[in-house]
Amino acid sequence: MNNLFEIEELIDGKQFKLLHSAILDVNPADIAVIIEELPFEKAIVLFRVLPKDKAADVFSYLFYDVQQAIWERLSSQEIFEIMEELFLDDTVDFIDEMPAAIAKKALRHVTSETRALINQILGYPENSAGSIMTVEYVDLKRHMTVAQAFMRIRKIGPDKETIYTCYVTDSKRVLKGVISVKKIILSDPDEIIGDIMDTSIIFTHTDTDREEVAKLFEKYDLINLPVMDSENRLVGIITVDDIIDVVQEEVTEDFEKMAAMAPSDKPYLKTSVLKLARNRITWLVILMGAAMITGEILENFEVAIATMPLLATFIPLLMDTGGNSGSQSSTMVIRGMALYEIGPKDFIKVVWKETRVGLLVGLLLSLINFGRVYLTYNNNPEVLGVCITVSLTLLFTVVMANVIGGILPIIAKKVRIDPAVMAAPLITTIVDALSLFIFFSLATVLLSI
Repeated sequence: MNNLFEIEELIDGKQFKLLHSAILDVNPADIAVIIEELPFEKAIVLFRVLPKDKAADVFSYLFYDVQQAIWERLSSQEIFEIMEELFLDDTVDFIDEMPAAIAKKALRHVTSETRALINQILGYPENSAGSIMTVEYVDLKRHMTVAQAFMRIRKIGPDKETIYTCYVTDSKRVLKGVISVKKIILSDPDEIIGDIMDTSIIFTHTDTDREEVAKLFEKYDLINLPVMDSENRLVGIITVDDIIDVVQEEVTEDFEKMAAMAPSDKPYLKTSVLKLARNRITWLVILMGAAMITGEILENFEVAIATMPLLATFIPLLMDTGGNSGSQSSTMVIRGMALYEIGPKDFIKVVWKETRVGLLVGLLLSLINFGRVYLTYNNNPEVLGVCITVSLTLLFTVVMANVIGGILPIIAKKVRIDPAVMAAPLITTIVDALSLFIFFSLATVLLSI
């Protein structure tokens, strides 16, 4: 059952046994959605009806503000039960996001060993592999037989986040190999783990940026990745579900930066108006200041505009086409850089390619525009000069915009700025000013004004 109306009816009728039975087979992620849609008083009732192991799963899917609201209503016993069932990485995420008072309350309900592990993970740099790893993995020894390995998996597996890949370590936690449960199942019970494990290990370190970790998952089609410390000891693993969250967050962050906004870590509807305004205002002020250059260029060429007012009608066409061309170019290059297909070393290749693309596209647009302008203004004695001026400007603008859109993200990467910043709004502002300068410079020369 996941019908919100039916669930509300059961809660209103205080039919808690029926509610408990109805919700047992519903996926925890779906229950989390239902809880977020219910009025809070009913949501807390539904949460308390859940079995403690399922309650912990549901809790990990809730948004942080809902987690906080529920947490403040739970008894000490209920808090203890949830903390006991949560996987460590979910516990760390919760404590990291909560206010200090709630975090302290949560830490009082875990063992000293768990508290030490939580503090250790929280101590890793933000956005590093160490900050998103979990220490709940299955470790085996080389001398074990397959039968002994099964016994260990059965013993410790229920408390681990994943058992599909097991890690073979020595007494100092140095990783010696990995082995999948599939391989263990298909092997003879008397075979030695050290003889059948895979010693070709893909791993990362605690200080590796999480974007680099995501690339490893993509490149090698991983579902888990071991994490080493500075002494090459196994300290945790990263699972694919955590990497999916990382990819989603990074893509969202890039979209926001490409739209000239400060990144937000909350969903749109859960972000305050003040926060949204603050995220946008800085770049809007910067872009507004940069756009003043366009006004100054127009002011410098006001005589040309006054002499031939017709020229002003082509300004939107040139500025929009240039901005669109630059945005297309920057989008392709930023995507290529995100996929590690393009790097700073490819600077000349990008310039050369975008120049050729700009020439082809610019020539076609110029020819189309030449015919349109000529047919529209053929009663004007200076129509030929205007056509040539506008068409040449269009060609130069498209080539210039393509090149700028292609190289600015690479330059940003070189000086350690996120390439996503060099996207549509900034490039459009730069290209607008340059296209106007080219237009009126050509008009002054070709039309003798």
